[in-house]
Amino acid sequence: MRPVTKYAKSGDVHIAYQIIGDGPLDLVFVMGWISHLDYFWEGPSAPFLARLASFSRLILFDKRGTGLSDRVAQLPTIEERMDDVRAVMDAAGCERAALLGISEGAAMCAVFAATYPQRTSALVMYGAYAKRLWHPEYPWAPTVEQRKQFLTDIETGWGGVVDLDTLAPSTIGDEPFRQWWAT
Repeated sequence: MRPVTKYAKSGDVHIAYQIIGDGPLDLVFVMGWISHLDYFWEGPSAPFLARLASFSRLILFDKRGTGLSDRVAQLPTIEERMDDVRAVMDAAGCERAALLGISEGAAMCAVFAATYPQRTSALVMYGAYAKRLWHPEYPWAPTVEQRKQFLTDIETGWGGVVDLDTLAPSTIGDEPFRQWWAT
């Protein structure tokens, strides 16, 4: 069921994308900070993606620097990353789409919708956030110390189950899921 991977050009970067489904709605799914198109079809996210494709023409992509897309030397701006959405839509022959963004993908979708309202039919954000660091007006975000600890945990625990207890606590005892997550 894994779709063919194609590549769109965004500036000097090749962005990997896939299209699956033939529904009447174009739906661009912008994943969170980690993605790998082919690997997502091997894990527990496959039924979710298949469900989205059951009512839409689902357009998936790996953001620059992740998965099957080109690596980048510097962290791109949100505008550069948002423009990758446009490049993928253009390559897919998509004039207008609903955007579904998860985590940091939600911010990219919001910037895209504000920049290209004529190309956006709907905006769905899941696990979105307004700030990445704590502020008195936004007490839900991690403190600077908590964020530093998270980055340390990623660096020292890469290839393990970093943050699984927070992001998917019900899967702690599910060894196949833990292995998929770590990979």
